[in-house]
Amino acid sequence: MISASDLPDTIPIFPLPGALMLPRARLPLHIFEPRYLAMIEDCMKSKTRLIGMIQPSETPLGEKRLHKIGCAGRLTGFSETEDGRYMITLTGISRFRVREEVQGFTPYRRCLVDWAAFARDLSSEEEADPGFDRESFFALLHRYLTALNLSTDWSNLKEAETELLINSLSMLCPLSAEDKQALLEAPTLTTRRETLVTLMEFALRGGAGEDLIQ
Repeated sequence: MISASDLPDTIPIFPLPGALMLPRARLPLHIFEPRYLAMIEDCMKSKTRLIGMIQPSETPLGEKRLHKIGCAGRLTGFSETEDGRYMITLTGISRFRVREEVQGFTPYRRCLVDWAAFARDLSSEEEADPGFDRESFFALLHRYLTALNLSTDWSNLKEAETELLINSLSMLCPLSAEDKQALLEAPTLTTRRETLVTLMEFALRGGAGEDLIQ
């Protein structure tokens, strides 16, 4: 278990559009770019083995930036393919706020980060959502997945604890990068669930003024 005192001031950053990491959730990744292969190798030598997942963004003028809030995952699974690619699993530890990007000699990006606003993420206890209505949520989810012609293992999904259910769906649903950033920044599990519900309902209405998804 990583404590607040273990969290480093500077972490490697993996900007990956649409990839959402959340505390206590697991994210599998396929690593093949040379700079990120080097990042994984350096990560495995570090004490905490943390990598910061973050959404890249683009200004109206086309300038590429990083969102201010990301989530760090600890490298908990690793295998190497015969052709030198890495298959890894990150387990979410805590969200962070980017203070500034660090210039240096690594081929990958690094950032000076602040963890203070997300101390609750480090808890080993799952977060609760007292107002969660599972029946109505699953009815909406069924309509949403059916409309998108997506299938799922309903038996496992319905048996999942609330936090795992909401966070897994937030990570796996085919949402835009900006929508996933909104889910990441949700201050509580209740807010994340409400945001997810709103996004699914919006999609079923066809988005901005389009026809209803059938």
